[in-house]
Amino acid sequence: MNNQLCSLLLCFPLLFACQSNQDLHVSQVTSPKNLYLDNQYLVLKPTYIETEQEIFQLDDEMRAMVQDKLVNNYPAHKKARILLEHLFSEENIALSYDGNANVTARQAYHNKLANCMSLTILAYALADEAGMNISFQDVDVPEYWVRNGQYSLLTGHVNLLVEESEDIKKRVAWGGIATRIDFDPFVAKKNFPSHTIEKHTLLAMFYNNKGAEEMLNKNYPLAYQYLKKATITDKQFSSAWGNLGVLYKLSGHYDMAESAYSHAISLKHNNLTSLGNLALLLNKQGRANEAKPIEAFIHKARVKNPYYHALLGNEAFFNQSYQQAIQHYKKAIQLDDEQHEFYFGLAKAYYMQDKLTLSKRAMKKAVALTKTKDTQRQYVAKLNFLKYQETINP
Repeated sequence: MNNQLCSLLLCFPLLFACQSNQDLHVSQVTSPKNLYLDNQYLVLKPTYIETEQEIFQLDDEMRAMVQDKLVNNYPAHKKARILLEHLFSEENIALSYDGNANVTARQAYHNKLANCMSLTILAYALADEAGMNISFQDVDVPEYWVRNGQYSLLTGHVNLLVEESEDIKKRVAWGGIATRIDFDPFVAKKNFPSHTIEKHTLLAMFYNNKGAEEMLNKNYPLAYQYLKKATITDKQFSSAWGNLGVLYKLSGHYDMAESAYSHAISLKHNNLTSLGNLALLLNKQGRANEAKPIEAFIHKARVKNPYYHALLGNEAFFNQSYQQAIQHYKKAIQLDDEQHEFYFGLAKAYYMQDKLTLSKRAMKKAVALTKTKDTQRQYVAKLNFLKYQETINP
């Protein structure tokens, strides 16, 4: 479930026992215009920020493909199937997943690498050129994190919905066929609810991802430019304001970080990542009494989410607390025993304790559960390594 709608969680806060969240209060920001710090993120050379046209632009080769395969009288679901086959079949583009590939349509097409965001951009650009009836969908997946160095990234998920054109819809008495173009079979299988988002929101998500990427690269001036662009493109996109707060925190602008977090929360009251980062900031400033109700609210919201426990496992593993990591991964598996990532985490933790038999058992389960060929190949290689380790360390 790896679309990079990135929100950064600096580290995970110490959680307190659940308590009532009725008194949870976060201060409001008077005006988002006061949340920018242009003079603090000056760049020494001109920066390049992709325009909307550049993000969705096709070249002659891509237009020729559209004319050859998609400009016809086929129904929309058949066109969508043709597009999917062209993007993923070995004989054509053979697009591969790369969670870090926050790229334009042309880059995804020719480099043959994309994450879910870039796939959605590419599929939209091609389908739009063919005159198909399409819309962006934001999928309401459970909170899900991936680790990148010292950060945990909260990911979301978007895909593309292809429907029949309006004139055909009017001739259908009931029902109708809609096709989703998506990288992740897990999302389709779980049938999570989704809602339509406008193009400007998807653009804001793209800029937000680029900003998070540059933040991880410690290129703070460029990160600021991308995040500011995201907040201007869609002023209501909470995650971008939250990431702007993270940037301010990393740069030592604590008051502005608090204001940015607060504004993000005012736009989306259940933005748990910004709430968590706000609690971290309050604790850092010695304001534990203000942080405690926020932490309790977060814990109550997340305690039944298996990915939350997997996140705690990842954090414990990163901190070399392997037994604690095992306990968290087991809790995640208890809540949902169908996710290969949980077993992979468990296998890593057992391996660090030299428990090769248990590590191999968890690794076998991870191999059996994964549906992605690239991931499966990686897991099989690790499993073979464990088998070899057992032979030399009986």
